[in-house]
Amino acid sequence: MDDKDVIKADLLIVGAGPAGASLACFLAAQGRTGIIIAAAAGTAETPRAHITNRAGLECLRDIGLEQECLDVAGPSHHMEHTRWCRTMAGEEFARVYSWGHDPKHKGNYELASPCSHVDLPQTLLEPILVKRAVHCGWTLRFKTRFVGMTRPAPDVIISEVYDEVFTKTYRIQSRFVFGCDGARSQVVRELGIPLARKPGQGLALNVLVKADMSHLVANRTGNLHWVVSPDEVDGPRWAWAALVRMVRPWTEWMFIFLPAPGADLKADAMDATESEYVARVKKVIGDDSVKVDILDVSKWWINEIVAEYYSDGNVFCLGDATHRHPPFNGLGSNTCIQDAFNLAWKIDYVMAGKAGTQLLDSFSQERQPVGVGVITRANQGLRDHVPWQRALGMLEPNAKTRHQILAEFDEPGENGQARRREFQHAIENTSTEFHGLGIEMNQRYFSKAVFQADQCAPPPPPEDAVRTYQMTTFPGRRLPHAWLNTRSPGKRLSTIDLAGHGRFCLLTGPGGHGWKDAAAVVSKSLGVEIKSYAIGWRQDYEDVYFDWARRREVDEDGCVLVRPDRFVAWRSKAMIPDPVSRLEAIMKSVLSL
Repeated sequence: MDDKDVIKADLLIVGAGPAGASLACFLAAQGRTGIIIAAAAGTAETPRAHITNRAGLECLRDIGLEQECLDVAGPSHHMEHTRWCRTMAGEEFARVYSWGHDPKHKGNYELASPCSHVDLPQTLLEPILVKRAVHCGWTLRFKTRFVGMTRPAPDVIISEVYDEVFTKTYRIQSRFVFGCDGARSQVVRELGIPLARKPGQGLALNVLVKADMSHLVANRTGNLHWVVSPDEVDGPRWAWAALVRMVRPWTEWMFIFLPAPGADLKADAMDATESEYVARVKKVIGDDSVKVDILDVSKWWINEIVAEYYSDGNVFCLGDATHRHPPFNGLGSNTCIQDAFNLAWKIDYVMAGKAGTQLLDSFSQERQPVGVGVITRANQGLRDHVPWQRALGMLEPNAKTRHQILAEFDEPGENGQARRREFQHAIENTSTEFHGLGIEMNQRYFSKAVFQADQCAPPPPPEDAVRTYQMTTFPGRRLPHAWLNTRSPGKRLSTIDLAGHGRFCLLTGPGGHGWKDAAAVVSKSLGVEIKSYAIGWRQDYEDVYFDWARRREVDEDGCVLVRPDRFVAWRSKAMIPDPVSRLEAIMKSVLSL
């Protein structure tokens, strides 16, 4: 192989899924382009991920993709419920509000973000991201596999790739490589990054189906439906329970079949003929008039795996390459997007000479603990369903015992009361999955890219850190959302809209104009843009509901310094004698200058 087989680009992204494609979009927003390769033949053929939460959508909002996502996503009210039933057409055991629709929780969701949860299948999200990346100048090559790499010199990485179309191997020389190549990541293997593994929870079977159930959902609205027959005898071992997920309302569905806990089935035990799959799907639907077409069948392992670190020199791994878990809580693609959002601005700043290379160390320091939390929560989300399975008798191996337990539900006496109470509590316990605003939004960063040395102790986590989002301006936390407007009201905007967009942002209030002046001076001296705004009475923006006053945790003349990824870098309780020197020192510390 000679030099003519070497292609040069500063940036090489391996993988074009949610992590790789969104990373390309975030980098492109700062004028950075390169090459994306993907072993797949194209964008996702099956809708693996589907919940896009507020935190994920905020990242896409930053680069102007929110509306395009909303245009193709399923309407929010289609996500109103999660149900438990015997069949899709038959009797219902229970339902809960989900994804922020519970009247008791709606306010918390609306206060947390200007964005909403949406049901956006991966088959629709990926084309949006890929189109934006390519239109902004990225070169994309599908059916091109990453083989290996060498690092002959600092800032030089030679990646060997194989083009399956031309059956040719060639090399790409880059400064950075990003391993976004999924759960079987060759980049992670090449680096030898250790993976922390916990025992998995077995196999699951996805059956993608075209079936018009529009006539069934009028009184059964929801995008997730647990379908179980506790008293069934001799059903397929691979279909002990089914989780029916809406893909497109109401004609395309994913039937996720689960074997009994502890069944320890081998992969081939999940195999069946197409007619057997159709028969089982029709049984789960419970209405023979519904025509069923099988579009795809696939198996996947329920994993609890996280990489022990995410980067090695100028090679960074993110997305499913580093955290592998079941889809409970809907955290997967959202975490991929947030990994990319965290990394993109740091790469841009280092390449532009606005930050020292040590800034890049903060990516793994900040995101790896998030990955640990995500895989732990997602697996616990699955385990949180065991109590209702036990209450229905589903864990009993003996069919007669299962019949007896189900019969107890109909009894008016003490046994019936106890059984119904147990089931109710078990269903309520699943709200950790369907109202997990805390696990979605409570990321806490501890690295040199945030300055905490002059702060008091961080606020203790909320009692229920899964359900409760803790809004705070403590450095290393997400900038709180608050609606703002101008003195003569126009279109409202959020505090998070003032921040982001590849630049630092400083927020202050009445009496804090010294901070704005300091930001202008430091911005010029360091060559780093710092946008500054005063919020409050007759300031740049009005705090129309006084929400910012309640959430800023600094005095009116204090300031909150926000990173380009909208996480708080530092804050000052009040005005200080020499704001220029202090702000410059903080910026240098955060940027490793």
